[in-house]
Amino acid sequence: MLKKQYLKNKPACKVTFTLPKEAAAGASEVKVLGDFNDWSWENGAPMKVVKNEYTATLELETGRSYQFRYTMDQGRWENDYQADGYVPNEFGGDNSVLTLDASPASEKKATSAKKAAAPKKAAAKTTKAPAKKAAAPKKAAPAADDLKKIEGIGPKIEKLFNEAGITTFDALAKATKKTLADILAAAGPRFKMHDPTTWTQQAKLAAKGEWDKLAKLQDELKGGRK
Repeated sequence: MLKKQYLKNKPACKVTFTLPKEAAAGASEVKVLGDFNDWSWENGAPMKVVKNEYTATLELETGRSYQFRYTMDQGRWENDYQADGYVPNEFGGDNSVLTLDASPASEKKATSAKKAAAPKKAAAKTTKAPAKKAAAPKKAAPAADDLKKIEGIGPKIEKLFNEAGITTFDALAKATKKTLADILAAAGPRFKMHDPTTWTQQAKLAAKGEWDKLAKLQDELKGGRK
């Protein structure tokens, strides 16, 4: 989780990084690594335990974006489940993205304007819409796949995804990491600690029926993690 406090006297922002304690279970040292410290463990920002969370606060320059991740004991990595975005990294996973606007006030005005404009879309409906809805039942729903074949997904997580409309390998492959993380986070702390970074990659292979490639990838994983 990210908390931003823009400073009034200079182009900077105090950012508080927060990681649930469950996500770093068993770790003796947790740090924030990213563009702002050259991804260096030695220069990483140490995170302290406050109640049930690890936290660290950094003052960063505004008007740009930063990639970052949380790392435990120099060997385990976690993303922020409420980051501003996610981008693929060179290791086949994703990095979390932190975006700091140069003028957050302008962004708020733009957001308000978009919300105010939203009702206009309702007036744009035409009489053709009912015809499209009537045609929908003609399409047969795809048969559900066994999502438990994806390493890292068990019966309970499969049930959560099915309830969210993700029932096939193809649907899982097309889902964004943020969508999957949001589903897990909404189910509670015990699910939020799971990292879905490789699940879409595995699902793409399963959807294509490339089981040998999937097995090779899973041999490189531990609990679905790189």
